Amino acid sequence: MEITVEMVKSLRDVTGAGMMECKKALQESNGDIEQAKKILRARGAQVAEKRSGREAKQGVVESYIHAGGRIGAMVEVNCETDFVARTEEFKQLARDIAMQIAAMSPLVASREEVPSELIQKELNEYREQAVSEGKSQDVAEKIASGRLEKYYQEVVLLEQAFIKDPQRMVKDLITDMSGKTGENVSIRRFQRFELGVDGSK
Repeated sequence: MEITVEMVKSLRDVTGAGMMECKKALQESNGDIEQAKKILRARGAQVAEKRSGREAKQGVVESYIHAGGRIGAMVEVNCETDFVARTEEFKQLARDIAMQIAAMSPLVASREEVPSELIQKELNEYREQAVSEGKSQDVAEKIASGRLEKYYQEVVLLEQAFIKDPQRMVKDLITDMSGKTGENVSIRRFQRFELGVDGSK
């Protein structure tokens, strides 16, 4: 199938990837735009993986205030260079993440930050619940593991469904940005505030 300039431009508009990358992805997918998006996303994930060890000390601190000033969030999103940090696309990413935090109230940024005692407590509760429903120990163990995964999707920012596009997780936004910029992009820290609630996260 012939890959036209219009097809390449259309894919570039949607993904933000370079023209040559878009053309290659379209050639690989035989002109299938959806398949080409998946190819670009996979490449972005590979780039992000390679870059993940690099130091990211530049970036932006972004805030979002919601519900007539009753809920707010502040987040620090890092990248490697000031050049990337100043782009409108990077700032938009930080704004979207701040909005996600305000709306979904995550406890931590990544799975590794969930305290082990909290994980153990949740697992024990899920196990006991399954056993009380008459499940065998083996089945209860599997059910507990499945419910723990759902728990992560609720409390871990990177694993939450993105509020503007629930088909994607927040970590997909980070991976995409890393793939587009060629830099290590990460969420360093965040804080959520809710009027009248002590120690809001």
